[in-house]
Amino acid sequence: MSNNTLLQLTEPAVNHVQAMIRQQGHGKGLRISVKITGCSGYQYDTHIVDEGQPEDQLVTTSQGLPVFIDPTCVDMLRGTVVDWVQQGLGQRLVFHNPNVSGECGCGESFQLKQADAHE
Repeated sequence: MSNNTLLQLTEPAVNHVQAMIRQQGHGKGLRISVKITGCSGYQYDTHIVDEGQPEDQLVTTSQGLPVFIDPTCVDMLRGTVVDWVQQGLGQRLVFHNPNVSGECGCGESFQLKQADAHE
């Protein structure tokens, strides 16, 4: 699997990140990691950054946006599509991750298939 299929962002997601970069007045790309938290175990952690960490996996979207993936999260995120969607009265980034086995009721945290392999 090539780096470009490790993780993909939809056009609305890229547009949102680029708008956030313009609004903040700094940053060149998006860094994505997964942290242990929440009621189901894991949660996505995203930040606008000027550059990634030296060990990060770099994915560049077709629109040229650099996305830096925490190296400890590559297997957890492999095959994920990130979208920017309308939900109720708000909008948010939604991660369509084939490695997720379940989510908490609030949708903020998730469980991974074979989670014990990542701990």
